[in-house]
Amino acid sequence: MSFLTIRFYGGLNYFLPPQIRQIPFRHSFTGQPTVKDLVESFGVPHAEVDLILVDGVSARFDRQLRGGEKVSVYPAFRSIDVSAVTLVRPEPLTEIRFVLDVHLGKLASYLRMAGFDTLYSSSALDSELAERSALERRILLTFDRGLLKRKNVMYGYCVRSRDPATQLKEVLNHFGLSDSLHPFSRCMICNGVLQHVAKDEVFERLPEKVREYADDFTVCRGCGRIYWKGTHFERMSELIKKAISSE
Repeated sequence: MSFLTIRFYGGLNYFLPPQIRQIPFRHSFTGQPTVKDLVESFGVPHAEVDLILVDGVSARFDRQLRGGEKVSVYPAFRSIDVSAVTLVRPEPLTEIRFVLDVHLGKLASYLRMAGFDTLYSSSALDSELAERSALERRILLTFDRGLLKRKNVMYGYCVRSRDPATQLKEVLNHFGLSDSLHPFSRCMICNGVLQHVAKDEVFERLPEKVREYADDFTVCRGCGRIYWKGTHFERMSELIKKAISSE
């Protein structure tokens, strides 16, 4: 039997039982587990880890542990750039895109509304989600810690809230996306890109009341759905404002 001391920092404590949150604690183990195996044995997905220090030195996920070490595990940093020292963070994404699990349909709609390329299917298998995330370098959003522990998932986040509006705020805040929004540029239904069209091009497809008061229209290039600034637009605009507010 071997022992080491480990501490998790910041948001990673969400995954831990209360008695070991925010403190260093002693952990016993057998064999020579890797850092990744150690971290995930506590329910912490590797995709949420940004930096690991073993005896004060940056370590990779495949570093084997023998006992006696002091391990510090950190989540993503927002105000400190650790890119020069971290050995676990994947390459920065050049474009923020998402893929969501089957339980996050409403959040998918909200992210599309905010302008982010977001894939969602109510019938997607976990293996498909993980593979899509890896191949297309998409951030995988899910409630499922096990899904984020899959080896091929490099970019991911375990959504904490169960309320879709709060989820949107949570995701925007976690990834620092408040200044990257392009509201109402994507279809909330199919993720297609919206383009502006003249009223006469869609006039015959509009409800009678809409013909009377609306003049500004966009159409989805994918499914052909028509959007205009009605009461739904006002509600969604307010939702976005709340999502990027500091309150």
